[in-house]
Amino acid sequence: MSNVDLQHITKQFKDVTALQDVSFSVQDGEFFVLLGPTGAGKTTTLRVIAGLTKQEHGNVLFDGENMNELPPADRDVAFVFQQYSLYPNQTVYNNLAFPLRAPLRRLSKDIIDQRVREVAEKLRITRLLERKTAHLSGGEMQRVSIGRALVRRPRIFLMDEPLSNLDAKLREALRVELQHLQKTEGSTTLFVTHDQIEALTMADRIAVLNEGRVVQIGTPTDIYDHPATTFVAQIVGTPRINLVPAVCENGTLYITDSDIHLPVPQDCPLPETFLLGVRPEDVQPTPTGKLVGEVILTEPLGVETVIHIKSGERTLLSTVSGIMEARIGDQLKFDIASQRLHFFDMKGKRIG
Repeated sequence: MSNVDLQHITKQFKDVTALQDVSFSVQDGEFFVLLGPTGAGKTTTLRVIAGLTKQEHGNVLFDGENMNELPPADRDVAFVFQQYSLYPNQTVYNNLAFPLRAPLRRLSKDIIDQRVREVAEKLRITRLLERKTAHLSGGEMQRVSIGRALVRRPRIFLMDEPLSNLDAKLREALRVELQHLQKTEGSTTLFVTHDQIEALTMADRIAVLNEGRVVQIGTPTDIYDHPATTFVAQIVGTPRINLVPAVCENGTLYITDSDIHLPVPQDCPLPETFLLGVRPEDVQPTPTGKLVGEVILTEPLGVETVIHIKSGERTLLSTVSGIMEARIGDQLKFDIASQRLHFFDMKGKRIG
């Protein structure tokens, strides 16, 4: 496996800058996730690494070796696409064996058969080997697509939203299996997704992209607990973080247009006006709460309940474990975990 280094990558398509000065490093054996909305530049980044798209500026390095002039076939990467890219009239066995039958590989039939059957067993598709891929379900086709990458044993795995076409239950199951495979194989993997749950649960580290720029790189804990901007704060976490304007006066923090006030943290120099971020799990209903609001909506989800609490003109989302009986119109006492507040300037950049 390999280290991957991107150095100041810039890519333009006519008048659109798809990537702007993108730099990051992926360590040998790391599961590295590119997270961002549609159009952020995630797929373009993978295509530049694979050599399918040529950048205008910057360097792609594998283990310190410059890859800029090498064609895709010589970079030894395996690309798993969102679409399955299988041969529908061929069997699963032939689809898995196809990458190994290239003349340059010169592998014997016995070695090809051994690799195909090893990968099929890992992905639990041995029973499908003689079935044509046109007759498979979406989840089975994606397993075969992933198997075609695994069977090659490449330097680097590139995965472009491979789970996004699957239903939620199957996506969750494959997410766990992919994680297990990556850790047992020790493969260097770059995984693209717009799904924050996939990013937080699978990644060793995450790079958040927005409009072709890297906004923040860090572990899932870093990204969630210390977002560098309001964009990062909003892209991770369900329900979304509460972001409200606030002011500081005489050592007290006031959320504007509401009755909510909190002590100002001593270790955070705040401007006169700023944006306050509060995760829903840090808005805690309690009989002894010092703050009061009106319940305007509840969303019982089984494992948790989302409560919409209105104070003045502001509404905060709160999550509590299990089912909480709260009726619309009830007055609800709550506290806010002051040690877990997030502060941003009015342009959205983190303070402190």
